[in-house]
Amino acid sequence: MYRVKEYVIPKSIEECANLLQKNKRSRLIAGNLFLRMTSADIPLAIDLSGCGLDYIREESDGTLRLGAMCSLRTLETSPLLRRYCGGIISRSVGEIIGTQFRNLATVGASVFSKYGFSDVITPLLACNARVRLFAQGELTLEAFLKQPRTRDLLVEIILPAGNAAGAFSNFRNSKGDFSLLNVASVRTETGYRIAVGARPMCAALAYGAMEQLARDPAAVSLAARTAAEELCFGSNMRASAQYRRQLCAVLCQRTLIETNEV
Repeated sequence: MYRVKEYVIPKSIEECANLLQKNKRSRLIAGNLFLRMTSADIPLAIDLSGCGLDYIREESDGTLRLGAMCSLRTLETSPLLRRYCGGIISRSVGEIIGTQFRNLATVGASVFSKYGFSDVITPLLACNARVRLFAQGELTLEAFLKQPRTRDLLVEIILPAGNAAGAFSNFRNSKGDFSLLNVASVRTETGYRIAVGARPMCAALAYGAMEQLARDPAAVSLAARTAAEELCFGSNMRASAQYRRQLCAVLCQRTLIETNEV
């Protein structure tokens, strides 16, 4: 159980950012599903629910903007996301625990925390998403995942326009459990993007496999094996690194076949 001395609900992103910088031990509240499992003394809890970041908006050029406080349930049911890249973002969150959980969990919390077990980060990475931070500005999701964590505030996630084909697959020991591994692939006019997550590290792109498909789009099996060989995997209580590597080849092939069929 954690203990909070002061709890505030700012009405603007600027106010949130100022409070976050003034107190180095302050914590952002953006769903409060994993924080409540910790034991900590928090002098200042900053609730983002009053900042108007719960939106999915389509711009005139086809770009989609997902506010950081969008719930996973909103991503799951959004007509815009169900049409985007074969609906891989909506599909990726549809099996996470239960509807009650998805109504509370937010996409911003998952992305900003860089959860290694995240199902939603993987398709976002495959879709070449960008993130907009309050202080740092806009950068690619891939660059954000690689940089050290900073005391900044995630405002929104930006999905590029385009009518790409995509697919998502994962494997769990049981319904409601975290994924042992997840894979997302997207096929555009310029080539493929393949992301693998829950390794159990955070999602990463399989560049070798992507280059293999650029040379020979029909070499699905070889590309799947290449992805399994080039990425790093770890062991935890759910699966060993060796098992995840073998699983990666299977899920990559399955996902690429589905992507090509769309």
